[in-house]
Amino acid sequence: MPHTAQERYSALVDAKLRNTLVKKDGVIFNNRYEGSPKAGSVKVPVRDTEVAVDDYDKATGMDASTGTTNYLTVPIDKDKAVNEIIDGYDAASVPDNLVADRLDSAGYSLAAQVDEDATTVLESKATAFGNTTALTKTTIYESIVDARTKLSETKVPNDNRRWLLVSPAVYALVLKSPEFIKASDLGDAVVQTGAVGRIAGFLVFEDNTLSATTEYIAGHPDWCTRIKEWAVPVHVQDIAGSAKYIGASAVQGRQVYAHAVTKPQTLLIKKKAAS
Repeated sequence: MPHTAQERYSALVDAKLRNTLVKKDGVIFNNRYEGSPKAGSVKVPVRDTEVAVDDYDKATGMDASTGTTNYLTVPIDKDKAVNEIIDGYDAASVPDNLVADRLDSAGYSLAAQVDEDATTVLESKATAFGNTTALTKTTIYESIVDARTKLSETKVPNDNRRWLLVSPAVYALVLKSPEFIKASDLGDAVVQTGAVGRIAGFLVFEDNTLSATTEYIAGHPDWCTRIKEWAVPVHVQDIAGSAKYIGASAVQGRQVYAHAVTKPQTLLIKKKAAS
């Protein structure tokens, strides 16, 4: 449990960020990497081959095999910060806690920025799937089933962790599909991931950061990595001693992060033609 005021402030922002993210850690992205993001780059493991399975002979044993796990160097390309001044007089005149409100807003805004940046990487790295004809309520389910089949052919595990990011317009089509199971029918643990339902084995997430021509992105967390670290955790900094601000403080914080897709063939993007 956080004890100091600054620890409580940081915990509040972290909680808001986690809860607001559409593309959550452990759900859309894994966090497997080596190194410190603050160093400027990290190594992300890329498992190129699986462990070989062969017949075993009790008399002669079996030859040992070798596998490969290469590492992708991922530069930390995002360095985002918040730095908002709170006047002491304004804070005292507000009935509710103005500082807590701005900390909550900082977590929300950071989550929105991280989601947008994640979308940029997913869209640029994903493998094009299907045609560019816009989906309709009569074609949406078939398209998603075809994406499911493609991922299975690519040997993406069907372990209830496949996900589908859909635009608001496509989510409206999904809602009209009789094959869709609403979020109320999902277990509490799944609902907490932010999923709004399940269809064809995918957890469905409505994502308003997708580009105007992106209808959905289908993937699995094993091949999508998020790297992030607080360079400076969000805190409330007293700036009353400055030469410019009198009796004021500032909500400040700085986070560095990056996103990577290690196997583009495991990530499918369905786009429509620009209107």
